[in-house]
Amino acid sequence: MNTALILIDIQNDYFENGTMRLTGSEEACRNAKKILNKFRTDDMPVIHIKHIANKPNATFFLPNTIGAEINKELKPLPNEKIIIKHSPNSFRDTELLEYLNSLNITDLVICGMMTHMCVDATTRAAKDYEFNCILIGDACATKDLEINGNTVKAEFVQNSFLAALNYFYSTVKTTNDLS
Repeated sequence: MNTALILIDIQNDYFENGTMRLTGSEEACRNAKKILNKFRTDDMPVIHIKHIANKPNATFFLPNTIGAEINKELKPLPNEKIIIKHSPNSFRDTELLEYLNSLNITDLVICGMMTHMCVDATTRAAKDYEFNCILIGDACATKDLEINGNTVKAEFVQNSFLAALNYFYSTVKTTNDLS
């Protein structure tokens, strides 16, 4: 089994003092760090996904800002791949698929932010490319959403997306299940 870790968009804008703070980002980051440390100890491939906004009306992940930088708790090591993306799906218009194929990766462990957007899009795409996916639910974070004037609290958004992804696209586990 060839497994790689994908850390999606764990960037400063999602944390306190960032322009798009998520609910539970600090806890998710701590858990992602535990998974990252396990992969580093086991000398397994690690891929950091970094979103850089390229739309004129973007309000976060702006190029050359501190907010767009990967959180210092997960600072990439020189041997860890960093892939820049501009859309929610980490495979879209990036080298991610080619890189994973070059390493003969068949299985992915996924952590990151936002569960309802980039984590969802990337996990679904990974399954479509026939990767076996484990999503670490407590190493992901999201935010409140609104629809038709109604607010859906982050806790419900998180649980709904994890439940949907657990059905077919991935196996959702916790940090403790993997560490």
